[in-house]
Amino acid sequence: MKKWLKRVIPTPKAIRENERISNVFGKLLHDPNLWHLNRRSVAGAVAIGFFAMFLIFPAQSLIAAGFAIALRVNLPISVALVWTTNPVTSPPMFYFAYVVGCWILGHEAVGFDFHFWLDWHNWLEVIAPLLLGSLICGAVCSFAGYLAIQAIWRWKLMRQIRARKERYRAMAASRLSTPSSNRQI
Repeated sequence: MKKWLKRVIPTPKAIRENERISNVFGKLLHDPNLWHLNRRSVAGAVAIGFFAMFLIFPAQSLIAAGFAIALRVNLPISVALVWTTNPVTSPPMFYFAYVVGCWILGHEAVGFDFHFWLDWHNWLEVIAPLLLGSLICGAVCSFAGYLAIQAIWRWKLMRQIRARKERYRAMAASRLSTPSSNRQI
């Protein structure tokens, strides 16, 4: 997985050369921790990306990039995860966030009526539950994503350690099983 991530993530040089990004973040992009692929950096980036994907649209990527820079976690992963919300996935995600917000505030949620949601006058009664639900869903997804990456990374590391121990045991056993006359001294 780490090799695949290294292939698909843009290089630090490519991001630094992008004028729009450089104008906003400038010299902050030169921190090497923003480009590392280790357990802490990837788990933090997933947490930031999952939190930011539940925020309101126009600034999701900038917010994710700002948090990634401030917390010194992998920048490309945190920004890429924001794009999980797209025109196909955002309506169910934000409707679910709205329902969660209504449940917390004790309001009755309006059904998913397409015409209701297109009329901007209705947004005044929807905005408070939607924002609260988005923050709660973002926090829960962020926490779950962080724990999942930590657990997966540890599980994979433990598998690698077990496989290495087995290789060492097999090598030691093969050395012991060969007759001493065949061994070279």
